[in-house]
Amino acid sequence: MPCTGHSHDHDHEDQLGLSLQQYIDTNQVFCLNEHRENAGRSVLKPYEDRLTLEPSLKSPPDDDDIELLMQIPFTEAVSIRTICVGGRASIYRPNGNETDATSAPFTCKVFANRTDLDFDTARDLEADATIELLPPELLVEVQTSDEVGGGTLDFPLRPASKFKMCTSITIFFGDNYAQKMAEAGGGDECDGIPTEINYIGFKGTGTSVKRVAVECVYETRGMKKDHKTRGAEFGAKEGQGFF
Repeated sequence: MPCTGHSHDHDHEDQLGLSLQQYIDTNQVFCLNEHRENAGRSVLKPYEDRLTLEPSLKSPPDDDDIELLMQIPFTEAVSIRTICVGGRASIYRPNGNETDATSAPFTCKVFANRTDLDFDTARDLEADATIELLPPELLVEVQTSDEVGGGTLDFPLRPASKFKMCTSITIFFGDNYAQKMAEAGGGDECDGIPTEINYIGFKGTGTSVKRVAVECVYETRGMKKDHKTRGAEFGAKEGQGFF
């Protein structure tokens, strides 16, 4: 019998491990350049909701900047075996409307235990793992309504040694399929289409090693346009952080 509630996400286990959604410290997750506050948190869905298209994370529709940078801390150290990133379509045009078009991410750079990254460093630094994502149209699962996407795929994180004892993961999405099509001669109409992500998930195991709380400054929301580093994007406030 399939699970129907958030609290049952830990039941989803296969040869790749457990869904790690239960270990994500959601209140401490942040995403730079998200189209609305806490959009990044909203796509860290339970495993059984991985095919749902809403809510989603997008780069701002009124800006040609398609990059997203997301930091995901965990409540305890985890060993991560795979990552899954779900998108709606290579290029999605609702009702044929070019104005509201979005595009699935093309490349995903994954950094383990790095809480000091901004867009410049994430763009230039060699990642612990770099994944070229498949077009969502190639991933087929049973669709029950127009509100359900086509499918998901778990990508192994290698080398595996980099992703043992992870207290946080930082993910950089620097391009999308529309941009790649524009670069390949697909036309100017493909350039600058916002990135859209519908699901991010991990599989692996917990370690029962809790993170240690420290006093720090953090932000409630980050945008890329005017700032590069965490803590400067909005009026920062005091709170609890972790390492």
